Amino acid sequence: MIPKIFISSKIAENDSVACLCSDLKETASIQVTETEKAFLKKKLEKEDTCTISRYPHLLFFGKIKTDKEPYLQAEMARVAGTKLYDELKAAGETSVQLTNLCIAGFLPELLEGLLLNGYTFDKYKSEKESFKIESISIIDEHITDEKIKEIINTTKATFVARDLVNEPLSFLTASQFSKEIEKLSEEAGFSLEVFNKKKIEALKMGGLLAVNKGSIDPPTFNILEWKPENAKNKQAIVLVGKGIVYDTGGLSLKPTPNSMDFMKSDMGGAAGIVAATYAAALNKLPLHIIGLVPATDNRPDGNAYVPGDIIKMFDGTTVEIKNTDAEGRLILADALSYAKKYKPQLVIDCATLTGSADIISGPHAAVVMGNTPEHMELLKQSGFNTFERLIEVPLWEEYAAPLKSPIADLNNLGTREGQSTIAGKFLEHFTDYKWIHIDMAGTAFRKEKDAYRPAGGTGFGARLIYYFFKTMIN
Repeated sequence: MIPKIFISSKIAENDSVACLCSDLKETASIQVTETEKAFLKKKLEKEDTCTISRYPHLLFFGKIKTDKEPYLQAEMARVAGTKLYDELKAAGETSVQLTNLCIAGFLPELLEGLLLNGYTFDKYKSEKESFKIESISIIDEHITDEKIKEIINTTKATFVARDLVNEPLSFLTASQFSKEIEKLSEEAGFSLEVFNKKKIEALKMGGLLAVNKGSIDPPTFNILEWKPENAKNKQAIVLVGKGIVYDTGGLSLKPTPNSMDFMKSDMGGAAGIVAATYAAALNKLPLHIIGLVPATDNRPDGNAYVPGDIIKMFDGTTVEIKNTDAEGRLILADALSYAKKYKPQLVIDCATLTGSADIISGPHAAVVMGNTPEHMELLKQSGFNTFERLIEVPLWEEYAAPLKSPIADLNNLGTREGQSTIAGKFLEHFTDYKWIHIDMAGTAFRKEKDAYRPAGGTGFGARLIYYFFKTMIN
């Protein structure tokens, strides 16, 4: 639940207050006793936040270090918002006033961290989370109602992505995924077309159909479209998301501990692009955006595709299957080929694609590669601004060599070494436009909470891509 958020002209008495500051001199406008001032000084010399209890209310200070880069200062404000939420929850305080004492600002990020840390996924719990912040007052002349609305909507979108990733296969089959997208489309105003299995067969999407062969549930191919009348781009920006709603590895079966047990998250890329489209529609961004989500689970049933099979993709490319656990690139390849029909300005695909990407970046960044440097720089800057950071790797031709097959056009695996880029080279084969590939294997799902990023689905990609969209407008 998002609390009521409003702008106020002054700090009210008898309510909790949270301030951002970079120097104790900036706190002069906040009335504190000499004892509190001494405590505040001592605490902020060692830590980045300080809470003074004025039962039943709180006085909270978040310190922004001016020697840090601006994007790191912004992240300090988000983390301060996280700690503020925890302090309010511990005190049972359901309302708070936010004000900024820093010259540099960052109150929007404080609000963002506070809101993002309020996420819970307790749908399947008998005891629900009872604490909710009910109201937040903003005292900052630089923040507008429009900015507050944007933060609320990007937070809602992030929660959508988290919910989708956290849902188990017992609920979120490919067909149910389409129904969830339909609910979002009705709320936000984007359109949705869903191809059923018969249509997918008619289109000869061999990658999606091969991966689905071992499943008792049919696949879907989802086309989301946000096309406002005032769109500034003549050619659509196309997003492609890997929608493997559960991945056993197929006949190349994964081990269960620390692998298959987290594979409900293998549609994290699809969740991110659905959420980004949802946010763009909620905020009425003047951009034409199309989202493509091929969806299925990957199971080892009796008719499952096997290593050694040769399949024909949507664009006619033949692929020798070396490993059925390299399935994400197969469904993405069909979608990337389908994207050509739109003659797109740019295509971005998002996927939890390779363990190699997790080894490169861990949970701290996603791995990115592509063929359009000008868009890449804007996307990486969006990564810094949202703290959904990206590490770029090159797409050198040498990485394509392991994908050669003696009996087909390509094989779907290559070598273990350089696997994240080899997978990228496989996808590149199916593109003929400006394209960026995001491998978010390490960032879509966390085993432990980290500040405002919860254990479970993180919602990675929703804010990153939304704020990248904004750079395409300006």
